[in-house]
Amino acid sequence: MAATTPKIPISVLIPAKDEEQNLPACLASLERAAEIFVVDSNSSDRSIDIATAAGAKVVQFDFNGHWPKKKNWALDNLPFSHDWVLIVDCDERITPELWDEIAIAIQQAEFDGYYLNRRVFFLGTWIRHGGKYPDWNLRLFRHRAGRYENLQTADIPNTGDNEVHEHVMIEGVVGYLKHDMLHEDFRDLYHWLARHNRYSNWEAQVYYNLLTGMGDGGTIGANLFGDAVQRKRFLKKIWVRLPFKPLLRFVLFYVLRLGFLDGRAGYIYGRLLSQYEYQIGVKLFELKQFGGQLNVTPKESAPSPKLTNQPSIISVESAP
Repeated sequence: MAATTPKIPISVLIPAKDEEQNLPACLASLERAAEIFVVDSNSSDRSIDIATAAGAKVVQFDFNGHWPKKKNWALDNLPFSHDWVLIVDCDERITPELWDEIAIAIQQAEFDGYYLNRRVFFLGTWIRHGGKYPDWNLRLFRHRAGRYENLQTADIPNTGDNEVHEHVMIEGVVGYLKHDMLHEDFRDLYHWLARHNRYSNWEAQVYYNLLTGMGDGGTIGANLFGDAVQRKRFLKKIWVRLPFKPLLRFVLFYVLRLGFLDGRAGYIYGRLLSQYEYQIGVKLFELKQFGGQLNVTPKESAPSPKLTNQPSIISVESAP
């Protein structure tokens, strides 16, 4: 009888909604984790069945439209059995080499978290250029030490119930792992476009907040001399004030950062990023026109009462 691979003592958190096409490969790549939580948003497809068949614990989250969103709520409320938490999206995979590295990393007492580098695939092609690689994300950390930043975007409509591009803030020493995680969405371009339509609502609010003087309190901050994420946040403060951003984004991605080296997939990706930047721009214009709102409520309408944030939890027992 073949020996079974020992489980690594970490808890995995997967946010999900209607992800039956991505979940099987994602969950298969997580077999070495000792515990897996799938935090679902009332999926209408086979996501729950797929998760329970793989031995994951399924929890339902009902978003009421206010902070916190799904990941931070899960970090605050789920009964994790282990000190270390790994955040994995449904369209991501953890390779065997990365698992080996994680098993060693979590034994290092001086570290409270680690950045993982993502290798993004689009139309079957690794988008290695255009600024898409390296793509560092703080995804592995001690549960007590990390929470997602609040960029004051939770109330903007039609962004979904999950953190979009917020980053984890952590107190303590962080490191960087060598091996990549893989990011590839097995759904078609319709879903890419729909997702980025939601994301552009979020980005427009971030741009609006930067232009109206929102401080860095409660966020990772912007620092030209900080880590890669803080440098990117610093540059965004300059970027939001530039003209012709859709054109600039294509030139930056495709020409200056050599996106053309990724072939036809790189060209399509660059064109879509330019379109995405245009969407952000027109939604930012809408925010400016209507006092920071994307959907304007007529003045004579009575305001809707605010609900308390009480997501429901429905735990589904793991399959034997």
